[in-house]
Amino acid sequence: MELSNLYQKFIFDPKEALNFLDILFISYYMGFLIKITEDKIEDLNLFIDIIIDNIVGGKLLAFPTNSVYGLGGDPTNLNVVNKLYDIKFRDNSKGFLILLSDYEEAMKIAEFNINAQKLASKFWPGQLTLILNKKTPNIIPSEVSGSEDTIGLRVPENKIILFILRELKKRGYFGGIIGTSANYSGENPSINGKEVINKFLQPIDLIIDGGETISKIPTTIVDCTKNDIQILRKGKLSEEEINEVLLK
Repeated sequence: MELSNLYQKFIFDPKEALNFLDILFISYYMGFLIKITEDKIEDLNLFIDIIIDNIVGGKLLAFPTNSVYGLGGDPTNLNVVNKLYDIKFRDNSKGFLILLSDYEEAMKIAEFNINAQKLASKFWPGQLTLILNKKTPNIIPSEVSGSEDTIGLRVPENKIILFILRELKKRGYFGGIIGTSANYSGENPSINGKEVINKFLQPIDLIIDGGETISKIPTTIVDCTKNDIQILRKGKLSEEEINEVLLK
């Protein structure tokens, strides 16, 4: 959807125009900013065409999750992958994780053993990132995972980004985006849209500002590539919670 069409939609209704301006602000130096909250998720319908067009068109976007703000784009587009490495000054051997609409999309690109199935069933959508073996062949370029045979996946619970991921899938695209933290490599992650705007010198094509994140704690990361799991990073989910699920 073109921006001119959005403006035309509100030109005859001043009240709607005020609502529109409360949600949207355009800045020429940093791209396109949408301000929206989870309790007004229906407002995303006004901008979903623009958001999807940006993702499919190879643009970079920043977005809220319930832990920290993410930076990402289309994981099947190698140009997007390289742009993310560049903007974060990130070593391209480190790789990125992918946020997905659901377990079904995850099954397209990764192998799930019994432990991974149990954890995904219990904690997705949620605060758990799983490291899994990649399927071959794969629609995801090897550069996304730092040329490793494994990949990090998560289904987020944040209503804003989950709505966008499900809409991608509904429209026939891959229901996933790269989800790396919105900060320069080695620096503290962003916990609100303003921090994202102030952090990066390069413009980000689309910033979705959903206010301050809920937990401000990174997700728990569990390696499920072997029969015995390994907790690589402790986050909001505790080791006890994870082991309780695996023992059932």
